[in-house]
Formats: sequence, structure tokens, C-alpha cells
Amino acid sequence: MAVSWLSLPAIILSFGVALIFFVASARAEPGVQTLTYDVYASGFHVVEAELKIDLSQNGRYDIFADGGTRGALKALAPWDGTFETKGWILKDSVYQPEVHKSTAVWRGSPDVKEYFYGRDGSFKKLRTQEDEEPIEDIEVEDELTQGTIDVFSATLSMLENIGAGNECAGASEIFDGKRRFEMIFNHEGYQDLARSSYNLYEGPSTMCTVEVKPISGKWHKKPRGWLSIQEQGRERGTMPTVWVGHIGENNTPVPVKVMVKTAYGTLFMHLVEYKNGEEYLIAKKRED
Repeated sequence: MAVSWLSLPAIILSFGVALIFFVASARAEPGVQTLTYDVYASGFHVVEAELKIDLSQNGRYDIFADGGTRGALKALAPWDGTFETKGWILKDSVYQPEVHKSTAVWRGSPDVKEYFYGRDGSFKKLRTQEDEEPIEDIEVEDELTQGTIDVFSATLSMLENIGAGNECAGASEIFDGKRRFEMIFNHEGYQDLARSSYNLYEGPSTMCTVEVKPISGKWHKKPRGWLSIQEQGRERGTMPTVWVGHIGENNTPVPVKVMVKTAYGTLFMHLVEYKNGEEYLIAKKRED
């Protein structure tokens, strides 16, 4: 069961759940939202992750996230990851990445990928490094890369769309190093959330489902990773779902809860700490 959960940390980190995560100190810089999330599977705390959304520089954005398995799952499946996107905020609130870097460490072996983009929306190059091997620039077909962005930029666009008073809806095409796919956000309605011992958020939220549709590249005939988890949820009548809420005035809405149904049970990601300048919130379970 533990191994089947391995792809979840990267997926959730990608949502912003990608959605997720960096804490430098107990106090965050003004205008920078710092969020900490806990992931529970079958009642066990299996992943801790953090997200930092920085829109403080004019015309620029920076999203940094890290996380990893913990507890018994860490002993069985030691995975850690860091993800960062830096980019430009263009006319009409278009979020255009400049560089996206992902580092996944599995049993002590790092796998690093850097994606470089142009301000005009072009894809420039892919740079990789595995373990202690030399850094390598990889040639990739334009069919896989041109017109794509990264998951963080796609998610931030969705969050800003909600912040403008619109529904959670939209689609972007992503290149992940081997495959091109469409990431689709579908509006599922609104829900008032009550604060709990696990989650600090209370208030109105927008519900979104997230779906990945393969376009081209090296896809397996049998769904694996995120696609496998997504299809498990579809079979159980619920696609992976994120609840987005607004904390404080004039801030970008943020993911406050994520639910993923799998063949091994339901997984929840809860917002447990929030920092923005002097503002600091924490879930009761974290205080205990």
C-alpha cells in the first residue's frame, strides 16, 4: 500500500497542490503567502509539505514548494521533493514561466530537471541530472514542448481566476520531461468549510476537480502515477478535488484542502499553518 502512495506527494506539490510549500522562519515577508500542509491516508500522517507564493515583485512571480514522506511511510518509501517556478506576469494576468526546476530524491538518489521558457511563450530547453551524472541538455521535439507551461503556472492562473470572481475553470498544456498533457480544472460549485482540528480554514470555498489528459510522448498503455490515481478516483465517482479559499484581504486565493480517492482509501491534504507578514494561523492539531 505504501508504494502506491509514492506519486501522491509530487502530485499534491504540483497543485500549488501543486499547490504547495516553503517555510523560512516563523515570520513571513509581507505580501508573501507561506502555507504548510499535512497529508493523511487512512488516518495516518504520511506527508508534510510547504508552499510559498511570492507576488511581491512587480511583474514577477515565484512559487517554491517542498515536501516528503514521513513516519512509517518514510521508512518504507523515503521520498523528498522540491519544486520552484520563476516567471513573468504579462498583460491580462498571463503567468509565463521563465524557469521551472524539480528535484525528486528517492532513497537518496536525486533526479533534477530544469525547464527553460521564453517570455514570448516559447520553450527553450530541458536540462537534466541524475545522481552524480554530469548535467545534460536534452534535445526534445517541438511537438512535445512548444506552447506548454509548467504545473505551478497553470495552477496559479486558476487561483487568480477564482480571485477575480470567476469559476474554477481552465486548461493548460504541460510538458513533464517525457510527456505532453492537458491539465484541466473543472468547476464543481461552492462550499462553506468549518474549521477543524486538522484544518485551520473556515469560510467559503470554491471546489475544483483536476484532470490530466495525455496528448503525446511516452505514455504507458496501463495508467501509472497520477493517471492511475486519477482513474481510481473516477471509478469511485470522484475525481481529485481541491477546495480553494481566500485568507486575508487582497491576497491570491490558496488551496485549503485536497481530497483524492484511491483503491487504497481516501487521502486528504489539510492546510495546517498560514503566514503572511504579521498574520499567522495554525490548526489546533499542530498546537497540541
